[in-house]
Amino acid sequence: MVGHSPPPFFKRGPAPLAKLVFFVLVSLALLISDLNLRYLDAFRKGLSVLAYPMQMAAATPADFVRNASDYFASLVRLQIENKELKRQQLQGAERLLRLDQIEQENRHLRELLEVRERQKVNTVVAEIMYTAKDPFSRKVILDKGTQAGIEAGQAVVDNVGVVGQITRVFPMQSELTLLTDKDQAIPVMIVRSGLRAVLFGSGNGLMELRYLAANADVQPGDKVVTSGLDGVFQSGLPVATVARVERDQAQAFARIPCLPSAGVEQFSHVLVLGQRANVLPRPPEPEVINKGKGRKPRAVKD
Repeated sequence: MVGHSPPPFFKRGPAPLAKLVFFVLVSLALLISDLNLRYLDAFRKGLSVLAYPMQMAAATPADFVRNASDYFASLVRLQIENKELKRQQLQGAERLLRLDQIEQENRHLRELLEVRERQKVNTVVAEIMYTAKDPFSRKVILDKGTQAGIEAGQAVVDNVGVVGQITRVFPMQSELTLLTDKDQAIPVMIVRSGLRAVLFGSGNGLMELRYLAANADVQPGDKVVTSGLDGVFQSGLPVATVARVERDQAQAFARIPCLPSAGVEQFSHVLVLGQRANVLPRPPEPEVINKGKGRKPRAVKD
């Protein structure tokens, strides 16, 4: 209202400096008394309880942004660590496979060395490099040739039995024809009965005893070893095991498939056996001359 004047209380009073000094003294007195008597603790606790929801509401946006940034940073870090762990796992699996392969090769080589010590002939350890180009044959190429003393016709074995025979030789390489080749044959003997026969390759990873009578004394599970009659393979070397015997009354010969005893198509190292010493040469075959009908052939002496 126009012409209204404030009450005398607000118009007159102590000076501002006096008010400041008064309130400072009161504040110091309250601080000192609270420090000694602790009478404002309950008030502060209640005030903090009342102010907690407002503090949480004020801090929620900042906490959300901070937690979101930490989450995405952790997610990216975990993805990177996961990729690194997968890469390390693949490398470890590759090393483990190589170590397993090396361990198997070392075990096979140790067994070959034991076989080498038992043999009474010169031997050469060779490694299979690759298979021959002909897909219908069972031939492999070795990394040793004439420079290592290998000759055509030598027998090749592993730690279990006979693998095949050297058929061609080059200066640094040689060709090994496996026993399972369709053109390979080896004279053998059945251990149980002592029956002599010839074992032929089937070309499909198996072998077969041929030209045995249907009533021949052969049973599934019989062990077949070299007979040594060819002068190439030593006698008594394991060759195969009879898989089954198929007898047909309409056929003159039995069909006898056999499983090779040696790792013919498995391992990468083989043992090439040298020629046997003190083996008498085969006598020359006599020439047969047939003069006229009804006469018996006779041998012509040199």
